[in-house]
Amino acid sequence: MRNTLVRRTVLTASAVSLALLATACGSDKADDKKADAKPSAAASSAAAAPAAKGKTDAEVTALVVTQADLPDQIVSAEGAAKAAGESAGATVDKAECKPLMQAQSGQKVGAATGIGRTTAKAKPKEAAAGASAEDKLKAGLEALGATQTLVSVDSYDGKGAEEAFAALKTAAAACSGGFTVTEGGEKVKYLDVKPGAGVTAGDEAAAFTLTMDLDGGEKSVNHFVVARKGNALAVFYAFGVTAEQPKTVIDAQVKKLG
Repeated sequence: MRNTLVRRTVLTASAVSLALLATACGSDKADDKKADAKPSAAASSAAAAPAAKGKTDAEVTALVVTQADLPDQIVSAEGAAKAAGESAGATVDKAECKPLMQAQSGQKVGAATGIGRTTAKAKPKEAAAGASAEDKLKAGLEALGATQTLVSVDSYDGKGAEEAFAALKTAAAACSGGFTVTEGGEKVKYLDVKPGAGVTAGDEAAAFTLTMDLDGGEKSVNHFVVARKGNALAVFYAFGVTAEQPKTVIDAQVKKLG
């Protein structure tokens, strides 16, 4: 989602809370074969197998999680498309951080042939019948600060997904000291990029946290997870006042990729 929107969302929720509550390879060695031996069936099959073919935007979109896949979340593909469009012109102060900026704002990473996006936010828990005004207020604040996740799935030809995954890991390491994104005239500063809680998903996965500077000494820790399944790369960027790694969303999306 747009960096500025993330920042505003967290700032708004934080302000309301303060004001109202106050109180995670190897290869097999082949046996030597005689010079006149025929290749094994497996080797012949591997040699004949065509390179993976990337999907189009429309084809990838059909593989992105929907409301039916996440009944406990509020899912909005329209919101994700609008936000990604608004952040298309964003720039970053360090070239090595560009893959991170692209991924966490819903843009294509590397030579993706197609991309699909959506957003997911945990459904708010309603206050119990007969709840006090204070309890209703508390429920409202919790809903406002709930974790929101921008989900994007990129498809690639050949080994493109592996290359993009590697590029994101390299960017995270190179940008550990932070970077600044400029979007729509606004600058959003990320103070650091650190390893996140381990994730097991797809063929390979990695997790990081990005600390956003909200000004005035306030900070927001956002979660960034990338998982590769075949020639598809799923990216999850979660933010909120008390954002958490979106495990339910990650599991549902990777499962849908097959």
